[in-house]
Amino acid sequence: MKFEAKAFGVKDYLPASLDPLLKDKDLQTGVSFASGGSGFDPLTTAETSAIPMSVQLDMFKQYILKLKRNTKEEAADNIINNSVAVIVAGNNDLLLSLPNRRLQYDVPSYANMIVKLVLNFIKEIYRLGVRSIAVFSAPPIGCLPVVRTLDGGPHRKCADKENNAAQLFNSFLTQQVQLWATTYPQSRVGVIDYYNPLISIIENPHKYGFDVADRGCCGTGEIEVLFLCNKLTPTCPNDSKYFFWDGFHLTEKGNSIILYHILQDFLNSLF
Repeated sequence: MKFEAKAFGVKDYLPASLDPLLKDKDLQTGVSFASGGSGFDPLTTAETSAIPMSVQLDMFKQYILKLKRNTKEEAADNIINNSVAVIVAGNNDLLLSLPNRRLQYDVPSYANMIVKLVLNFIKEIYRLGVRSIAVFSAPPIGCLPVVRTLDGGPHRKCADKENNAAQLFNSFLTQQVQLWATTYPQSRVGVIDYYNPLISIIENPHKYGFDVADRGCCGTGEIEVLFLCNKLTPTCPNDSKYFFWDGFHLTEKGNSIILYHILQDFLNSLF
């Protein structure tokens, strides 16, 4: 959320809601409730040890109570009503949990199940007073370096199976969010297309100033993720030439360029 907050001119850095150094003034300009590895499927958070989405929702409720204690209730309501909630989750569900749910769900039914959980989450945030909600679509999961390595064949091509699942999820998500928005016309809820900007850069990296978009900067760039990238792991000489930092995450330059390309979509969805 660092890049989004800075792009909107709110602050350079969005602090974590659990940051012990959090100041009262930070509550008035936004905090992050994100947890790395989270997802809407309970199986996902069980696998990654991330904070479950239900707990993140409880954290948001506590944030509202704390905000009301530190400001007048009317001022707090105004802040919440005019705030923007950004939801970025679902990627780990498709990547990690879908393969383990094959006996229970096919791809369409699993995607539909996750979309229903997203909508329930939106409803809860709306019930708490937020009126502007942006939901990021899934990226081209099959083009993540680690997925190319595991499922892209000897030439590490983008994996069609994972990309098709992401596109199906995005289609369901867009349809249902649009339908929900018509039911609650006073809300401003939109899906931010995260898939197409990423695939455009991955397929044409030089156009965007990158030399490498099929491997990460860390280690071999083909399999390393999170703790496998540490001070003992060699890195590329110039990460600004790489779209991905590791097998899953973008570099800082990658994030900045993606934000630039989705910013107008972001604004059009909410204002």
